[in-house]
Amino acid sequence: MISEISAAIIGGSGFTGLELLRILKCHPNVKITAITSRQFSGKAVEEVFPSLRGLYEGLNFTTLESTDAMNIDLVFCCLPHAASMDVVSRFIKAGVKVIDLSADFRIKDAAVYEKWYGPHTSKYLLDEAVYGLPEMNRDSIKKAALVANPGCYPTGATLAVMPLLKEGLLKQGAAVIVDSKSGVSGAGRALCEATSFVEVAGGFKAYKVGGHRHTPEIAQNFSTLAGTDVDVVFTPHLLPVSRGILTTLYATLDKGLTTAELHGLYKETYGNEPFVRLLPEGEFPNLNQVRASNYCDIGLWSDAGSGQVIIISAIDNLVKGASGQAVQNMNLVFGLEERTGLMAAPQSI
Repeated sequence: MISEISAAIIGGSGFTGLELLRILKCHPNVKITAITSRQFSGKAVEEVFPSLRGLYEGLNFTTLESTDAMNIDLVFCCLPHAASMDVVSRFIKAGVKVIDLSADFRIKDAAVYEKWYGPHTSKYLLDEAVYGLPEMNRDSIKKAALVANPGCYPTGATLAVMPLLKEGLLKQGAAVIVDSKSGVSGAGRALCEATSFVEVAGGFKAYKVGGHRHTPEIAQNFSTLAGTDVDVVFTPHLLPVSRGILTTLYATLDKGLTTAELHGLYKETYGNEPFVRLLPEGEFPNLNQVRASNYCDIGLWSDAGSGQVIIISAIDNLVKGASGQAVQNMNLVFGLEERTGLMAAPQSI
C-alpha cells in the first residue's frame, strides 16, 4: 500500500475535474501533482473554479506534454469519448495506473463501441481494462492497471437490478425497461443552448430516445451479470435540476416475490456495501438525499401475483456516477480502505 499517491487529472476543466478536486482535497493519501487543460493552460485552478479559492494555491492548469517529466502514480483521465483512448495508452505504456472516466474502455466488444462512438485506436487495451463498478468487480479492480469508470446512467441502472440478475430471477425474453431522469450537469460544462437555464427551467423532456450511447453499456452489464443476453429499453430524460439521476426500472420475474422477499434479497446482496443504501419497505429515493455524495439509494416494490417489480435508484451523477466512483476505484487499486475520502454526508438542502 502506497502512503501518498501522486495523481494527475487529464482534461480537468469540466465538472468531473472539479468534483475530483473537491473530493480529493479531503483525501489523506493523495497529492494532485498536475491538472491539464488545453483551454485553460497556465491559469490557476482557483481562477477557473472559484469555489476552490484558497484550497489549491499554486496549482495551475498545464499541458498534457508537461506531465511526461513528472513522477506520477495515477492518472484520472477526464477527456471526452474518443479523445481519451490514445492518451490512456500513452500512460499505460509508461507504467502509470489509469482510471478513465470516458466510455472508451467500458465496452468490451470493439465493434459495438465503434457502432455507437466511432473508431477505436487502442483496441489492445480493451481486454486489459476492468469495468470499474466496485459492487460488481471489486476483486478485479484491486489488481487493475486500467479501470474503465462506469457511466452515470449505467451505474444507477446496474445497481438497481444487479441482485435479480445475479440470481437469475428475470423472466426469459422479457425486456428490462430503464427510465432515467438526470440533472443538467450530465451534459457537461461546455456551453450548449439545449441545456441553458432558459431552455431547461420549468421543462422536463426525454432525449435521444432509442439511441442513447449508454444503452450498450447497460445491456453489457445486465447480460454479464445474468450470464445470458438481456434486452434493455432505455430512455433518458432531462430534469431541470443541476445534478442527480433517478432511475425507475421495470422488470418481470420468472417467479413472483413479495416486496418483503425482494427486500430480503437486496439486503443480502447490499448489506455490507459501503455506498449502497437499501431504503425501508415503502420508502423510495429522492435526489436531494444523495446530493454531493457517493451513495446509491435503492427502493423497491413487487407484485407477487404478476411477477412485476419496480426498482428505483438515486445517485449523484457527478459523484457515484463519475468522480466519486473514480476515487472509490483508486482506493481499491492502491489498497486503501474503500471509503477513504468519500464519507462526506449528502447535502440535502
